[in-house]
Amino acid sequence: MGHFAKVEDGIVTQVIVAEQDVIDSGLFGDGWVQTSYNTHGGQHPEGRPLRKNFAGLGYAYDAQRDAFIPPRPEGNWSLNEDTCLWEEV
Repeated sequence: MGHFAKVEDGIVTQVIVAEQDVIDSGLFGDGWVQTSYNTHGGQHPEGRPLRKNFAGLGYAYDAQRDAFIPPRPEGNWSLNEDTCLWEEV
């Protein structure tokens, strides 16, 4: 089983747990991107980070960076390119 994020217009609208073959079957439609529950800031406890961060509702998926990026907080924040997390400036 794995976690998969439904990405519509670059934004995560749903996160589910499913088998890869179910996602590949097209049963749930297109636009699913695998995400890792244990990945945060490009780090994974077993050394297998996937797409910088675990996807959450409202997160952006940046295909160029191959990363899930949380929504930008209000105020003066800058995106850390290594972690794809926001840092207060």
